[in-house]
Amino acid sequence: MSVWLYMNILLVYPKYPDTFWSFKHVLKFISKKAAFPPLGLMTVAAMLPETWEKKLIDLNVTELTADHLEWADMVFIGAMIVQKDSAREIIARCKRLGKKIVAGGPFFTTQYNQFTDVDHFVLNEAEVTLPLFLKDLEEGSLKKIYTSTERPDITKTPLPMWSLINFKDYATLSVQYSRGCPFNCEFCDIVIMNGRIPRNKSPEQMITEFQALYNAGWRGPIFIVDDNFIGNTLNVKKMLPELITWQKAYKYPFSFFTEASTNLAADPELMQLMSAANFYKVFLGIETPSLDGLKECDKFQNVSRDLADAVRTIHQNGMQVMGGFIVGFDSDTENIFEAQIKFIQQTGVVTAMVGLLTALPQTRLWHRLKAEGRLVKESSGGNTDGTLNFVPKLNKETLLQGYKRILSTIYSRRVYYKRIHTFIKSYKPTVRTRISKSDMLALFRSMWNIGIISNARLHYWKLLSRTFVTKIKAFPTAVELAIIGQHFEKIVAKTVAR
Repeated sequence: MSVWLYMNILLVYPKYPDTFWSFKHVLKFISKKAAFPPLGLMTVAAMLPETWEKKLIDLNVTELTADHLEWADMVFIGAMIVQKDSAREIIARCKRLGKKIVAGGPFFTTQYNQFTDVDHFVLNEAEVTLPLFLKDLEEGSLKKIYTSTERPDITKTPLPMWSLINFKDYATLSVQYSRGCPFNCEFCDIVIMNGRIPRNKSPEQMITEFQALYNAGWRGPIFIVDDNFIGNTLNVKKMLPELITWQKAYKYPFSFFTEASTNLAADPELMQLMSAANFYKVFLGIETPSLDGLKECDKFQNVSRDLADAVRTIHQNGMQVMGGFIVGFDSDTENIFEAQIKFIQQTGVVTAMVGLLTALPQTRLWHRLKAEGRLVKESSGGNTDGTLNFVPKLNKETLLQGYKRILSTIYSRRVYYKRIHTFIKSYKPTVRTRISKSDMLALFRSMWNIGIISNARLHYWKLLSRTFVTKIKAFPTAVELAIIGQHFEKIVAKTVAR
């Protein structure tokens, strides 16, 4: 038989630096090693021949050893921009051992020309390009680059190989429902990666995925990783009733959070369906309270609505809004820093990811700034690391200092806890939670680490006691927000010190 039928494939996921979303500083509260698993690599693994042996090494939970590399016939690496330093280290190790390297994912799709040591690039969407690679591998005629602009039908995407990871390592599991976003914000790379026409998995397919996770033993939060979960509202409204029925039948084993656009707040039916399906958090790209800034970046879906009212409406429908904010638009003036602080505080967006505008590779913003001679370097991929890769219209030092002032203000303990109280006041929790041993452990650890030995202890006990008395259903959320505040505080301290 052909040697091709029997190969050892090592899938390696690079390490994340310490970022806003890594939650590295608080994973100890729930005895987890990483926030999220490498969904892309597990999905790719499911597309490889069944006769191949596969191992997945996530450097966020374990070490990549010499034995792992010696075992492998090929090493598959998938990464995002923020993982680039770790990806380079992995490539160098593989190269020294003479291992064949296959790379793909968002980082390599836009910056593959930086990596001469990678043997083969399987870029764009793997449902299209991976079969081309496998065909050429079988025929002994491999090419350097496999790329395509074709958008695959993701109803044919296989179940991820969940067996490659240990569920106990992760705080949250991930699934994908759709790809693509109907909007075209200038700074966003979603359109490059996944197009403007949302493609959805079928309701039956999603239930099969959830059933597989349930059967494998997972209980708890699931991140639906879509670029915009509500990109196709018609299809979402067909899927959610099926999910609600399934959740009821299994007594709500999962709670969900996802990413969406602000037009969610204008659709009461959709919010009610999401809430009934046990969605409890949603990330919104709010970006800026400045109309000029929104128009400049073509964020027209935000221009036409009262953003503060949109946040409150979603809170009142049982979902906590996590918000993305940006400073550094050409139209920004020195007033933008105070405007951002005021908006975030008044709306109670507790998890506020405030970043400097960055020109991601190949985006419309990147091309415009390059044409204007304002592009300085490639993006770091970090959302809140305080680095600029272009020449801003606002004085650079003014922008950097103003940005740091936003972060140091909204994540100071007093202001942060005040924002939690504002959120809790408007929040009408509907999520059906299962209080696990991990949750209880997190509570007791927070009582010691925050409630006793931390300088935040007065804020902590005031929050917990008030929430317990006035809105007991929000108590688990209050505990969670107090804990993740410890992480945000450390991330901000590092950014401000730069």
